[in-house]
Amino acid sequence: MSRTITFINARLIDPVSLEEAVGSLTIEDDIISRINGPTKGTVIDCQKNCLAPGVVDLGVHICEPGERHKESFRSASLAAAFGGITSMVTFPNTLPAIDNPELLDFFINRSKEASRVRVLPTAAITKNCDGKEICELGFLQDSGAVAFTNGLRSIEDSKVLLRALSYAASLELPYIGHCKDHFLSDGASATSGAFATRMGLPACPMESEKICLDRDAALSEVSGIHYHASQITTELSLSTIKNLKSKGNQITAGTSIHHLIFDEQDIQNYRTFFKLDPPLRSRHDKQELLQAIIDESIDTISSFHLPQDEESKRLPYELAASGAIGLQTLLPAGLKLVREGYLSLPILFKKISLNPSKLVNANSGQLSEGYLADLVMFDPDVPFVVDRFSLLSKAKNTPFDEYTLYGRVLKTFVSGNEIYNSGD
Repeated sequence: MSRTITFINARLIDPVSLEEAVGSLTIEDDIISRINGPTKGTVIDCQKNCLAPGVVDLGVHICEPGERHKESFRSASLAAAFGGITSMVTFPNTLPAIDNPELLDFFINRSKEASRVRVLPTAAITKNCDGKEICELGFLQDSGAVAFTNGLRSIEDSKVLLRALSYAASLELPYIGHCKDHFLSDGASATSGAFATRMGLPACPMESEKICLDRDAALSEVSGIHYHASQITTELSLSTIKNLKSKGNQITAGTSIHHLIFDEQDIQNYRTFFKLDPPLRSRHDKQELLQAIIDESIDTISSFHLPQDEESKRLPYELAASGAIGLQTLLPAGLKLVREGYLSLPILFKKISLNPSKLVNANSGQLSEGYLADLVMFDPDVPFVVDRFSLLSKAKNTPFDEYTLYGRVLKTFVSGNEIYNSGD
């Protein structure tokens, strides 16, 4: 059945032109057909609320198979829809890891059965993400992988990494790398410095991130692959990114919303919800990251949604599991940065929608004719206090608990279908 909808009186957020203006948008079936054209079909009056491309969240951990008690496709997609996320780019470090076509087929079929939002799966570049034996990348691409990664682990053996990158480059899919030197970061739960010493926490130097970044970027250039450094968090690494980009190197970089909001001072009460991977950095590093969003050194902002159960977090800080959930808080946290003057709305959606979509070659992330009608309508000015127990993810490990954020998602659409309505 043909479906036509026109959104009128919408504050259109355009991450391509970096402009926003009140206008109309028409979708026909699952595609955006016209911007500011004649009104057709069903009319939705946005009442000057924002209409933007749906968020494409990079690095989401769905705990199927293996740890469904932490997160399932159903619970994750509910949280995503509530948070304005229309696509989840998932990581493969499940139990077992998504390292063969059969498991990837299972993963994709489960997502079709249970998920309201798009699931764009990455696949493991080495078996079990252990960095030793390269996977059958061609078969994984044929089964639907949009990129390759070793999850939250770096590949220790440089020869294995180069061979894996060369194989992936021949398939023209990107590699998403997590930058940390295995030996320097092993057992660390904080960043080296006066603060970590005062807290008595095992720490790793910031150089751990830069050393791995330098090596991975160099080998990526040799192989000719598009390399995306998924979580850049230090000024040292930003200098490397800027230098490589100035030379035309095929590299992009991202960071997590948590590293743009919080810093190492937030862990002074040893609250394990602030234990992340990589660990929180200094206040200076956080400010440099915020500036890097503006100067295009950082291309993507993501939640890196990593559910952990209560038993994994209710431990001494150095023993607790790393990670935080973020599907419902990514957009509101970004809107807090907009409200505080660090970003504009179009720049925010360039980082959370347009650029992640480009990375995995998805036909979404922008308000342009011919693109998928994956949309979010929201009021950016509504304040609320986060209550972790009200979040829809199965796990509740958020550092934003009892934190004031801004923004209320009113409606979320995937392929023109309304998957969330705040009035329901």
